[in-house]
Amino acid sequence: MHIHYISEQNSILNHFLAQIRDVNIQKDSMRFRKNIERIGEIMAYELSKTLEYKDIAVQTPIGVKHTTTVADNVVLCSILRAGLALHQGFMNFFDDAENGFVSAYRHHYNNDDAFDILVEYKAAPSFKNKNLILIDPMLATGQSLVAVFNKLHTEETPKEIHIAVVIAAPEGIDFLEKNLPKNCHLWVAALDEKLNEKNYIVPGLGDAGDLAYGDKL
Repeated sequence: MHIHYISEQNSILNHFLAQIRDVNIQKDSMRFRKNIERIGEIMAYELSKTLEYKDIAVQTPIGVKHTTTVADNVVLCSILRAGLALHQGFMNFFDDAENGFVSAYRHHYNNDDAFDILVEYKAAPSFKNKNLILIDPMLATGQSLVAVFNKLHTEETPKEIHIAVVIAAPEGIDFLEKNLPKNCHLWVAALDEKLNEKNYIVPGLGDAGDLAYGDKL
């Protein structure tokens, strides 16, 4: 797996990452969503550098400019519901992309810390021979992303696979490396320390879906 750690160099990205972690700033859900969206825009820009481009000629009011434009077809696919704000950031930059949405959640079948990942809903276009970008803000155990990937990949084979996460735990990265194809690209805005006994990322930021959209039952 090709892993890209975007926050290794100081940039405005680290400013937004600090704000989404801050327990006082988190009280403003609109600001939280906007910062996640901004992080998605930065990640989309960095990812765009790896795509294929083609030469074009653009007619201006005064002459012709020879330049380049994206040649790859892109499909953005986010995991509901936490991925929506990050998805919007990617969509702001890949405005010609097709879009897909998949549900995945932890099902605690014994009401304890043990869980299965259930994938129950999918609405996605064809991504055969296209660049599939899977979007999920938190990479904890990695089980949700692998479950979603297996659901999608059994149906069609994309040209390239990119996974975009805001915060990742080392355990989740290890799980992806063991269970996804070696040619996948993983884009990580921030790498954290570990998972705790409940499989939450430490120091993390809490539940991204709840912070963006409110508590769930």
